[in-house]
Amino acid sequence: MDPDLILRDVYFRYDSQWCLEGIDFELKRGEIVGIIGPNGSGKSTLLKIMDGLLRIQKGEILLFNKPISRYRRGDIARHIAMVPQEETFRFSFLVSEVVLMGRFSHLGLFPFEGKADLEIANQSMSLTGTLNLATRSIHELSGGERQRVLIARALTQRAQIILLDEPTSFLDIRHKVETFELISYLTLTQGLSVIIVSHDISLAAQYCHRMLLLNNGVVYKIGEPAEVITADNISAVYQCPVLVDNNPISKTPRVTILSKRKDSKEETV
Repeated sequence: MDPDLILRDVYFRYDSQWCLEGIDFELKRGEIVGIIGPNGSGKSTLLKIMDGLLRIQKGEILLFNKPISRYRRGDIARHIAMVPQEETFRFSFLVSEVVLMGRFSHLGLFPFEGKADLEIANQSMSLTGTLNLATRSIHELSGGERQRVLIARALTQRAQIILLDEPTSFLDIRHKVETFELISYLTLTQGLSVIIVSHDISLAAQYCHRMLLLNNGVVYKIGEPAEVITADNISAVYQCPVLVDNNPISKTPRVTILSKRKDSKEETV
């Protein structure tokens, strides 16, 4: 089976300086790929390129074996759904209204949802455990609830590919785990292909099939978590000493930051 998304020798710049250089990447059907790297390494820019929001200066991007530049914006939205890191809602939309926004690219000249659209939205809320929130305002939700609603909206698009930009950034430990569990469950049950940008390296390693480590706009390493998350790789890219061992339960790589101060405590990331 051909990959859903292919990037070949992709280069991108905002001004005169390249932000991304020589990116080669393939997203296979049904896999979760984690993108990690320091702030400013190009992670969010790479997601926007994959979503067709930014046009590259060099290289090629294929979405289901067709150049992404040949798709109209609405057509891309039927194949790719983006879950942003933050989203501000100026109005106090109900959760059901936010989720229904995912149907916009499927509506015709008269943008009114029909019975089928409502059923799809309800199914998405049921899958994400947000159906009980349907009549609440988006402004009343906790961070974890809000994140599940945004994922429900992405599912309502009925896209095969979902891109998530740091979905656990402002969540506590419990909701971080719940978010990754939900993504993993949806990938298995709905046949999705997922790319997730995350600073939670150890947690991402438990759920991602592959990891892509970015450094200054280039792919430093790509492969299975154990191949990418090594002490040498993480120390070199993040410019800090770390210890990498295996989680005793999941057996996946676990990263601990090593402090130079003897009286300080290490931190797992």
